Amino acid sequence: MFFLKEYAFRQRIDIVKDDIDINHNRFLQIPEAAQMSNSMRSSSKAKKSMDKASSIIISVCLIILTGLVIHWLRGKSGGTVLGRVGAIISAMLFAALGIRFVPLWVKAWSKTDMAADNAGACNSDSSGELDKPVSRAVLAKIFFTFLLVDIFIILLMYILQILSGNMKPFSEAVNLWRATDSASYLTIAESWYASTGEWDRLVQLVFLPGYPITIRTVNLLIGNYLLSAMLVSALAFAGAGTVMYRLVRLDYSHETAIRALKYLCLLPGAFFFASPMTESLFLLLSVSCLYCLRRKNWLAACILGGMASFTRSVGLVLFVPAIFEMISHDVRMSSSAEGLSKSNTGIRKFAKYACLPIIFLGFGGYLLINYQVSGNPLQFMIYQREHWPQSMGFFFNTVSYQTDYAVRCVEEMEHNNLIGLWLPNLFCIFTGLIIMLPAVKKLRPSYTAYFLIYYIITIGATWLLSAPRYLTVLVPLPIALAVIAEKRRTDDILTLAYELLYLVYSYAFVNRWNVW
Repeated sequence: MFFLKEYAFRQRIDIVKDDIDINHNRFLQIPEAAQMSNSMRSSSKAKKSMDKASSIIISVCLIILTGLVIHWLRGKSGGTVLGRVGAIISAMLFAALGIRFVPLWVKAWSKTDMAADNAGACNSDSSGELDKPVSRAVLAKIFFTFLLVDIFIILLMYILQILSGNMKPFSEAVNLWRATDSASYLTIAESWYASTGEWDRLVQLVFLPGYPITIRTVNLLIGNYLLSAMLVSALAFAGAGTVMYRLVRLDYSHETAIRALKYLCLLPGAFFFASPMTESLFLLLSVSCLYCLRRKNWLAACILGGMASFTRSVGLVLFVPAIFEMISHDVRMSSSAEGLSKSNTGIRKFAKYACLPIIFLGFGGYLLINYQVSGNPLQFMIYQREHWPQSMGFFFNTVSYQTDYAVRCVEEMEHNNLIGLWLPNLFCIFTGLIIMLPAVKKLRPSYTAYFLIYYIITIGATWLLSAPRYLTVLVPLPIALAVIAEKRRTDDILTLAYELLYLVYSYAFVNRWNVW
């Protein structure tokens, strides 16, 4: 009996202890619940703040763009209605791209964005392989494949010459590549710039020296300037393909990276990568700059950016993704315990931003050459304005006058200029924006920022003849094509379309239908 009473007493004590433990746990959970609630409120408040910032930026940009378009329309005299409509449509497409980009920009620069190194990129095809090192065998395969593509381009152009009735032997037919601006680069490589002499020789000062210097260096071994130039282009093209693969693999799968390389080779102006012109070298320098930015190698990135701006003036635009990535990195580091422990302030941060002026030093070297040759560091601008009616304008104005010329060619039956010049320009101007629109949310925001500024500057030229060539070296474009072509059917359609366009544009180039 005594044992039964003792047992019952102990049972009651255990029940009371369980009640105390339950109440104690509930008491401990109250601060956790309150903390979670506070975190949710903080997150909601931050999101509202980001949305508000995005709305302000979008509103201001739309007001500015609308004002510019209205100002342009008021001052526009002559031209076709179709040209005006085309200009307005291009401005609307640009605005739509900006509207989709701004929230990603704000998010990338917000402390609430804790998405480590892929801020703003929604990579649906990530498969856990992205952190694995890239095989050297794969890189070597890509490098030699691109060399074969370069050889294929040269042979294709030779075959197209034969089909066009030009039966010259290959050794003579290769001189086709001296067409367009190639002759100027080869002359500069051989004889440098001229301070006196014929006008056509003087105006070659508008071509930057990075590529001619490289040709001249290689020619010490080759002994033929044309072959040296084509070798430089081939090796640079192969190197660019290899680095682009590594860049795309930072965010996407192997399949997406290969698709990006495929579209790079299929863009209408991609045959210029085999020509004695700056395209291959500039692509190598710009994509290498972006890759080093992604790897947080700030000094190397800015040195490569400076080399790019020494090769083409638009290389200065690499300042945009550079400053974008630096700020994004600072924001993420300041939002993480790791970043605080590494003391991402003071000398280290100053050293990072101190690298940025190097990008401008490359173009500064070109200005110094202008001064040495002509006595005026900005002489190239005078030559551009006087020899070519070339200056900065609005990209939508370019659409207008390009459309006007296309309409006139149709009326006057000038099929060569229509197919070789105006239609390819308009196609690339519009499709560049159309491709980026669905891809923007899958791209890193710094890439889109680079695209937008590059597009404004290059397409805004008042006498644009080379839109396909200029946009071919714009790194975000083939990446955008790759991410929107994830579905097999879409990929097949785009591939076939670009193959056909490539052949038509190549045929126009071979027959010198004003392809520049």
